[in-house]
Amino acid sequence: MLALLAAGVALAVAAGAQDGPAPGSRFVCTALPPEAARAGCPLPAMPMQGGALSPEEELRAAVLQLRETVVQQKETLGAQREAIRELTGKLARCEGLAGAKAQGPAATGKDTMGDLPRDPGHVVEQLSRSLQTLKDRLESLEHQLRVNVSNAVLPSDFREVLQRRLGELERQLLSKVAELEDEKSLLHNETSAHRQKTETALNALLQRVTELERGNSAFKSPDAFKVSLPLRTNYLYGKIKKTLPELYAFTICLWLRSSALPGIGTPFSYAVPGQANEIVLIEWGNNPIELLINDKVAQLPLFVSDGKWHHICITWTTRDGMWEAFQDGEKLGTGENLAPWHPIKPGGVLILGQEQDTVGGRFDATQAFVGELSQFNIWDRVLRAQEIINIANCSTNMPGNIIPWVDNNVDVFGGASKWPVETCEERLLDL
Repeated sequence: MLALLAAGVALAVAAGAQDGPAPGSRFVCTALPPEAARAGCPLPAMPMQGGALSPEEELRAAVLQLRETVVQQKETLGAQREAIRELTGKLARCEGLAGAKAQGPAATGKDTMGDLPRDPGHVVEQLSRSLQTLKDRLESLEHQLRVNVSNAVLPSDFREVLQRRLGELERQLLSKVAELEDEKSLLHNETSAHRQKTETALNALLQRVTELERGNSAFKSPDAFKVSLPLRTNYLYGKIKKTLPELYAFTICLWLRSSALPGIGTPFSYAVPGQANEIVLIEWGNNPIELLINDKVAQLPLFVSDGKWHHICITWTTRDGMWEAFQDGEKLGTGENLAPWHPIKPGGVLILGQEQDTVGGRFDATQAFVGELSQFNIWDRVLRAQEIINIANCSTNMPGNIIPWVDNNVDVFGGASKWPVETCEERLLDL
């Protein structure tokens, strides 16, 4: 088609030359070979699919090849449009020369294209058809290019691959959701089990409180318990329900374990109206253990702040204020003139773990006992040394005839608690 167009242009130029073109305006039109015309319009290359490549790589290669083909087609179209514009310009000049010949005098010249039609109208018509044919080819090429690109972006096999991948992702998502649901169910079950366990513990505590309120002992024997006072505060303490009668002599024995420093605090105190320090055993700060009777003081040679169980006994008589101190069955000290001829007043309050500034109250945290107490017994007489030894070495179980150590006679407050106590033999092994 380009050859035909070139031939027409050459014919027009030749005709103008025979009629005598103006000097300096002569054109020489050369016909193009068919091979050159065919080489200028390459067909778009179709994407190749190698069997050795993955679907994603094939798709990527096809897209890149299509992009290169589009660029080449655009360059080819641009070159063809430039050639058409140049040919159109030449055609216009040829038409102008033909019109000048028809209007002007006859001119002489050499006919270089005598074998072509010399009718200018026929030449123009032929060139118009050629241009329309080129235009139709260009539109066909552009349409084919668009169709190839749209069809090559997602071929059927790639669509199937993508659909399979989407299906796999959907199945994985559903599996993950199922796992999350299972974990949620397990967490709910664990929470329910923990709640049930907590409720069971609370019910056991409520039952224990109820038993304590009813006066029933949950220990193996009524005296097989200890009072735990783990913190140095002014609100943890135990209280003996029974009170003391008027006493002219007494023996107080107990087991205790403490490692508090400085000083174990106040294991027990007895206060009556008008006298907060009627009977007090205290180790306060860096002072030694002291026994107070009617606010009179005697220092005792006892050493019990090593964190081990110790059995201590204190005896006193109003006659000459005689006192004795025993630790683990051994007499470590004795003295006299401790509140002589003063009877212990009745009707007071007996507190475990706190020193009273008023009857039953005004505790001082710095004087609080920290540790464990058990087997707190009071007799209204001075026990013999052998009796104290027998109690300390677990060969005799002799409760106090005034204040015995029994569960329903001891209340705890402020976070103090009762626990089963080690056997007497186990406490001896701790010495």
